[in-house]
Amino acid sequence: MIAHFFKSIPARTLLLCGLALAADTPCVAMAQNALDTSPGTPQLAFVRNSVSLPLVMPAPAVLQASGAAFALPQSLTLHWNSPPTPLLLRAVERLRTRLCILAGRPIMFTQAPPPPGGLVLNINTPRDITFPSPTMREGYTLDVAPTGITLNAQGVAGVLHGLTSLIQLVRQERDGPVLAQAHIEDTPRFAWRGLMLDTSRHFMPLPDLLRQLDAMEMVKLNVLHIHLSDGAAFRVESRVFPRLHTLGSHGQYYTQEQIRQLVREAADRGIRVVPEFDTPGHSYAMLLAYPRYAANAPLNTTDRAEINRAALDPTNPATLSFVNAVYAEMAGLFPDPVFHIGGDEVVAKQWAQSPHIAAYMKQHHIASVAALQADYTRHVAHALRLRGKTVMGWDEVQEADIPPDTIIESWRGPAHTAQATTAGHDTVISGPYYLDRLLPASAYYTTDPLDMRKDAAEAQAAAQTTGPNPPDTPPTPTAPPAKAEDAPPPPLNDAQKAHVLGAEAALWTEVVSPDMLDARIWPRAAALAERFWSAPEQCDATTLYPRLAIMADRLDLLGLEAHANTRRMLERLAPGETEAAAVLLQAVSPVRNYAHNHEFLQIRHKQTATLQQLGTPADIASPDSFEAETFNAEAKAFIAGHTELRHELENTLSRWAGNDSAFARAAAHNTGLTPALAASAQLADLARAGLAALGTGRTLNWRENARTALLAAKKDIAASASIHVVTNTPQPEGDLIQRIVPGVEVLLDQTIP
Repeated sequence: MIAHFFKSIPARTLLLCGLALAADTPCVAMAQNALDTSPGTPQLAFVRNSVSLPLVMPAPAVLQASGAAFALPQSLTLHWNSPPTPLLLRAVERLRTRLCILAGRPIMFTQAPPPPGGLVLNINTPRDITFPSPTMREGYTLDVAPTGITLNAQGVAGVLHGLTSLIQLVRQERDGPVLAQAHIEDTPRFAWRGLMLDTSRHFMPLPDLLRQLDAMEMVKLNVLHIHLSDGAAFRVESRVFPRLHTLGSHGQYYTQEQIRQLVREAADRGIRVVPEFDTPGHSYAMLLAYPRYAANAPLNTTDRAEINRAALDPTNPATLSFVNAVYAEMAGLFPDPVFHIGGDEVVAKQWAQSPHIAAYMKQHHIASVAALQADYTRHVAHALRLRGKTVMGWDEVQEADIPPDTIIESWRGPAHTAQATTAGHDTVISGPYYLDRLLPASAYYTTDPLDMRKDAAEAQAAAQTTGPNPPDTPPTPTAPPAKAEDAPPPPLNDAQKAHVLGAEAALWTEVVSPDMLDARIWPRAAALAERFWSAPEQCDATTLYPRLAIMADRLDLLGLEAHANTRRMLERLAPGETEAAAVLLQAVSPVRNYAHNHEFLQIRHKQTATLQQLGTPADIASPDSFEAETFNAEAKAFIAGHTELRHELENTLSRWAGNDSAFARAAAHNTGLTPALAASAQLADLARAGLAALGTGRTLNWRENARTALLAAKKDIAASASIHVVTNTPQPEGDLIQRIVPGVEVLLDQTIP
């Protein structure tokens, strides 16, 4: 039934995906006949006929479906309660295009009266003049039946959301495409559901950005926060200060017309574009173009670490005039009321060790660097406010008095969220959702934006270790003992919660190339889109991976290039010999928590920072492995009594065990694969341990060998278990860790005392 979406997922994954759909109680109001929930039985069953339930992600507030479906007609008649705007007409054309792709055949839309038995799509919505905007109305109801489809929306955004839900009701059956009958009532939990994309560290061409907009629309993300200026580069054409893009971009930038196109295409999809031009720190690219505004001159152009450290001189009136003029020009390109000024990671010594800045602070009775930054923030905020903009900044900007309407982006942990909301600042939470930590989707998904307990220590560590000013004494390889002041803050009260606008996933691109972009964002961003849209009780982690597997293929089918780019990167490494590498990469992931960011670690250890080459096996490997998740689930089910899975487990383990020799042969001809040789050998060792646990291929010392393989793999995983640990712990060769360890371990636990 859903095989149309599963062009790259093996049959046994389909079994688990079918189970998850049938068991998705938060999303579907119906009896769960297929799920055995008796005590002692894992939450696992197998599809015997077909999956009868639709999957809509993010999970709607109400989804009622009986499992019934009807044939998708070759034409639909559109009926509007009022004349549609050009934007809405473009939206239904995207709907038609996507239906054609999912159906595998042409589908026509018409305004003419339907023929007998024809299907009518009724769209009812009031006019919404504030679109897209922070106050846009996003709720909708959708009824799909053989007698017709009715979409009632609160506003334009509700229409767009209803149409993307309608698309997800299409599935393939033996006789062709069908639409699931359903009733949906839906509205978002948070108004701000964002994706922060850094285009400064690595430039992302416009087509790559436009592709993300389509995927964002499909999962109902509504803010693209685009990081356009940092130490690495200034990425927008400036006609007022042309050296910003001619020198500060290193030849890669967006023209002003391209920015306007991005904004138009985003608005068509209900997505706001919030630009970020980071000052007064992270300003190396601006100062490379206009060094007279630097806090410290001349700029150090030989140290890559200086790219993060260089700061503007906020005591120079000419600096403030320059920044205000830059912001004025850039603000004119982005109609959204919010303008992000950055404000993060200002290196204190950039100002404190400058004699003229120190003298200025003394003369004006400015007690601290934070207070000096607050003066700067108030100045630029006032200028932007006169242009109708609301200022947004990273949570460092709240260290001293700032304008009350400043929006805070909380990235350094729950304490800073509590601080901002207590002070009455509207707040967006991104700290738990940094995709460049390369954690699997489940790790992000299980953190609620309002959770004040989880991940506090890691957020603080990220603030220390990803910044440009490392402490003199590196942390120990293990996390430091908890202190009273490190304790999580109490839960937010109702007044504080009212100031949480929402949350956003964030991808910093120090080690992300355009070829890697789609796979580094998706499908993990789809999991977070559900976390930001759906009520907490609807966010079911136990069914996440089967549902996410379906969404990953849907998104690729409808335009993403994660699979295609991954295949292309493999073909670049090993032309004609990619099969063994593809098998390996199904079972491994890159190391986590910035362990794969070699330049960061070099700076952390005060070594000469070098540019990291991308395109290695660790760059191609995904943080998530549906293959590994399937194996791990099957191993647990087997131990719990599903002995019919033995054959599947043995086949899988045999494939992994036998892959190492093929991989070694491919690596002998393609040196780009050599960093993964150790990971390939380790996968084979683990697979042989799993087979021996099942009673296959046992040798005299199989127990000892199995323990050795498992302990080595677990040690490699532990080396990047936290940001604290990463700093001073050697990583496995090739920056790859094994994802099948839980399944192998559960098999061994039953056979090794």
